[in-house]
Amino acid sequence: MSSVSSSTSPLSSSAASPINQQQISSNITNDTGDFSQNQPPPPPLDKEALQHIYSLVKDLTIPEKRENALVDLSKKRETVPDLAPILLNSFGTIAALLQEIVSIYPLLSPPKLKALPSNRVCNALALLQCVASHPDTRTYFLHSHIPLFLYPFLNTSSKNRPFEYLRLTSLGVIGALVKVDDSTVIDFLLSTEIMTLCVRIMETGSELSKTVATFIVQKILLDDMGLNYICVSNERIMAFLAVLANMIQQLIDQSSPRLLKHVIRCYLRLTDNPKSKESLRQFLPESLKNGTFNSHLKDEKDFTTKRWLSQLLFLLGDPSQANAFNPNLNPSINTPPNLSAPLSNISAAINQSLSRNLNMHN
Repeated sequence: MSSVSSSTSPLSSSAASPINQQQISSNITNDTGDFSQNQPPPPPLDKEALQHIYSLVKDLTIPEKRENALVDLSKKRETVPDLAPILLNSFGTIAALLQEIVSIYPLLSPPKLKALPSNRVCNALALLQCVASHPDTRTYFLHSHIPLFLYPFLNTSSKNRPFEYLRLTSLGVIGALVKVDDSTVIDFLLSTEIMTLCVRIMETGSELSKTVATFIVQKILLDDMGLNYICVSNERIMAFLAVLANMIQQLIDQSSPRLLKHVIRCYLRLTDNPKSKESLRQFLPESLKNGTFNSHLKDEKDFTTKRWLSQLLFLLGDPSQANAFNPNLNPSINTPPNLSAPLSNISAAINQSLSRNLNMHN
């Protein structure tokens, strides 16, 4: 699947155009399984076309030719079925892509990143996403700890467009990993700071970044290791519920059916743990129970969100509340003040809770 779209820029004949943000979000969060299930595989290349791909891949290792090769290969990544194995097994190619990534680290803080270098790195990330999503190369991608090279991009806070494109494309790479259910992937990601980074983006990112970050968290939660990570302590459960509650509050005024869908799925998954289920009974936002989102969902052709919301309400209380679109519902439980904690404290609470938990076992 693609995460960036490329075209010629008036400022540079070989510079990629800004990524198609909407396409990233819809491609990654279209939770239908493996990437290959979303569309039929492209036909195999003839000998001449394949030789051209080999030539472009070789050009990635030549600094003077790399920029043009990045653009051309990023355009062709959906039409070359074996591009990922070619990239992985070509001498020096992965190192060249990583060199592109680390070359802009000095521009992240203080934030000095401009459009052209951001687009260039986004093309490199698009090729790494091919490696992350292909079944024959995913394991190598993971075992080489390549995702860690993306974390500095996810840790940025500048809302300038070059930084937003970089964050969203980086999220697309992580989304490619989690989209295929694999406990090895979840185990690796939970050993890193990905949850904290995604939660931070869920708090403060753009709508599209929030959507992809929430999808990643949802996929991690669907694995038992991910659910246990969140539910290891009441403090961490409450911190995570605060993030979701704030997102629901924002969605009342800024409708985003896809984002709402992933938030509700996170809530529903939390009902599978006794501790978090009990917390949900007390602190589920009233707007999810009183029909506030009727107008947001009434025109949706995908009934999945409605079904998940009805199931959530059924599991948490009186079955009569399962009709989530009854405007006459008048729940008596209100969200307490402590769920409106400053956003900057929420990720910290998750980290502090994890640190305490680790210390207890040492």
